[in-house]
Amino acid sequence: MSRLFMFEKPLGMRDTLPELYEKKYRVRTRMAETFKLWGYQFMETPTLEYYETVGAASAIHDAQLFKLLDKEGHTLVLRPEMTTPIARVAASKLLEEDLPIRLAYCANVFRSQQREGGRPAEFEQIGIECMNEDTVVADGEVIALLISSLKKAGLGQFQISVGHAGFAQELFVQILGTNGRATALRKFLYEKNYVGYREHVNALNLSSIDKQRMLKLLQLRGGEEVMDAAADMIEQGKGKQAISELTQLWSVIKDYGVEDHVKFDFSIVSHMSYYSGILYEVYAGNVGFPIGNGGRYHLLEKFGKKASATGFAVRLDMLLEALGSVPYETDTHCIFFSQERRREAFQLAQKLREQGKKTVLQNITGVRNLDAFTKRFIDTTYLIGGRSNE
Repeated sequence: MSRLFMFEKPLGMRDTLPELYEKKYRVRTRMAETFKLWGYQFMETPTLEYYETVGAASAIHDAQLFKLLDKEGHTLVLRPEMTTPIARVAASKLLEEDLPIRLAYCANVFRSQQREGGRPAEFEQIGIECMNEDTVVADGEVIALLISSLKKAGLGQFQISVGHAGFAQELFVQILGTNGRATALRKFLYEKNYVGYREHVNALNLSSIDKQRMLKLLQLRGGEEVMDAAADMIEQGKGKQAISELTQLWSVIKDYGVEDHVKFDFSIVSHMSYYSGILYEVYAGNVGFPIGNGGRYHLLEKFGKKASATGFAVRLDMLLEALGSVPYETDTHCIFFSQERRREAFQLAQKLREQGKKTVLQNITGVRNLDAFTKRFIDTTYLIGGRSNE
């Protein structure tokens, strides 16, 4: 074994140590329980998929895909996200009766990094997909579930920024003539580089009125009141339809009673090309990036099923960062024993475990720093020599 790589990991890969694993487990479990209460069923897909199907259909850039060859020479990819694999399964096996289905998942995904310091190439996503339900009410349900699950995970302060894929796209087409001319502008918006966006707009050969319309896009943020301002700057067509859907969504959000966590942002765009309607991002303290995102998409059509869907994904690593330094509260008991009381210790441990209590058995002679070791447990029992004391 080369000493150079003895303790190293591939770029972007991380170890999850016991304390962090336990925190992640608790957050994951709370969110999963919430999904189930709303009627969503968990499923799994393979870690490896064919490049020609899931790899090509995924909106992740080709350079970020981990690729390898199987024995037959077919190109495979490590799944870069979960929506596309689930769409594959749903289109082929789950939507035969043409009924709405509600699915959930929690899995690791893989995206190759190009020496970008600190960014993981493997991370865990937890999320849901509401498929074959083409209504704004379904979009509202998914957003309300997202809010409910984040609260259950322990996140107090957060915001869901909601936009529509059709609004900015239609605005750019109306002003620039073709969607292709808006590629740079979309990139600036996705990266939240508003300085770059303004500079690019000012450099375009447009009338002052059209430049003002495009710059005003950055100001369309807030509550229900921004709808009128958005309507004033867009002509009839898909842009008006986007405003109508967001207005309907606000009504659904209010019926769920979660409007305090929702704000509109018409400048939101996604790097996921399959999003086609309402979309949103989750922001929380301590994190400079969205900890989750979602929206309406028509990805199922790439797998031969004409159906719409909506869903979201939350990155567990970023959610844990947003939660901050949550105290690690152990609920494990420890029984220290000497050789002569070993059987008694084993029997006591069995009794505690039958009661559902986590219990560690530890030979007293195997611990050098007893004080440091006992801090790991909520309770300690000593079975030493001929007597027991707690």
